[in-house]
Amino acid sequence: MSIEITDTGGRAALVELTRGVAGGPARVGIRIASPAGGADWSCTPATARALAAALVRAAEETEDAQSARPVTVKAHELLRGDVRDTDRAMTVVSVKAVGSTVQVTWTSGAGRSWTQGYAPDTEIALRRRLRPETR
Repeated sequence: MSIEITDTGGRAALVELTRGVAGGPARVGIRIASPAGGADWSCTPATARALAAALVRAAEETEDAQSARPVTVKAHELLRGDVRDTDRAMTVVSVKAVGSTVQVTWTSGAGRSWTQGYAPDTEIALRRRLRPETR
């Protein structure tokens, strides 16, 4: 898998991710290549997951910081990816109408998930609203 990123000067670099060699220790290979040079790194699968989680948290914090103010929506209008306006990140995983209740499954930044029932017209304050182009 390859992902293009930029350095602080706006120059493009390519991050290439590979799995370890068959028969060898379980490692994830990371190569960063740019016109100025390259660097090769590797880590365990657990460290790769921790890095991915840290990147997701940093992305959420960056997007949250750009939000002008929280928006309030009714429970039945929640979308997958919406982030609740609380002191800890709570992201909508799914929304399902069950009779006169809206069942919302949330996940926390720590990876825990739970389902809560709301009346459809319950106002929920969101830190970040899913943008239509990201659906």
